Amino acid sequence: MSTIGIINPGAMGISIAASAGAGGHDVYWASAGRSADTRQRAEEYSLLEVQSLAELCTLCEVILCVCPPHAAASVAEAVIDAGFSGLYCDGNAIAPGQTQRIGERLAAACIDFVDGSIIGPPAWDAGSTRFYLSGPSAAQIASLFAGSLAEAVVIGDEIGKASALKMVFAAQTKGFTALLSAIQGAAEQLGVRADLDREWARRDPAVAAQRVNQVRGVTGKAWRFAGEMQEIAATFESAGMPPGFFEAAHDIYQRMARFKDAEELPALEDVLAALTAAGD
Repeated sequence: MSTIGIINPGAMGISIAASAGAGGHDVYWASAGRSADTRQRAEEYSLLEVQSLAELCTLCEVILCVCPPHAAASVAEAVIDAGFSGLYCDGNAIAPGQTQRIGERLAAACIDFVDGSIIGPPAWDAGSTRFYLSGPSAAQIASLFAGSLAEAVVIGDEIGKASALKMVFAAQTKGFTALLSAIQGAAEQLGVRADLDREWARRDPAVAAQRVNQVRGVTGKAWRFAGEMQEIAATFESAGMPPGFFEAAHDIYQRMARFKDAEELPALEDVLAALTAAGD
């Protein structure tokens, strides 16, 4: 049995923590500065509470970080400053170059490091979510999830490989939704959105409604996807591919970020108004 710290138990992180806990491991979280919603999730899935990150780093053998992309480097620095000396797994949607830089900083502090990336929804259904891992100690992290709902898959010894897979996968899935949102916004401004819907429906009767729901459905997560698009742009540039599409996708998701705390999905007309108003 291992003692595991989770940073942080958000919508995705709590499912990863629950999968580790299902394997018989003690999973801790640091409550200082966290929201009431985070506390409710942690209590619902029986996470063990400590007050501070320093306590978490002292107590735990393994730390799993699942946070928004923009926070990945600062969280790693905070863990270094707290004197952690165990095994650290970054499960964030960041560019492989960023992952390698984080790994170098951790190695300099004598912290073992595993590159991780999560593909799929929060891990509440068997077969839905893969936790890809790479690095010399990847198998050690994978063993924590044996028999759990999060399928841990080791894809090599190279730091950055798991992150690279996430980047190219999300480039298609989240990149397409950003493109679709821009198409809908342009069609609205040009007065041809109803005509576009009819043309889509001629090819597949269900497709127009599906695309409306796809644009509406992404709004609550757009604030986080914006940072992910920047990481994908950096990944593509490092691979000799043009980054511009994903820089534009970052802008699209930034325009949707106002819907982060909405209690209900916004109407498509409201989403398109947010997209086009930002461009005026």
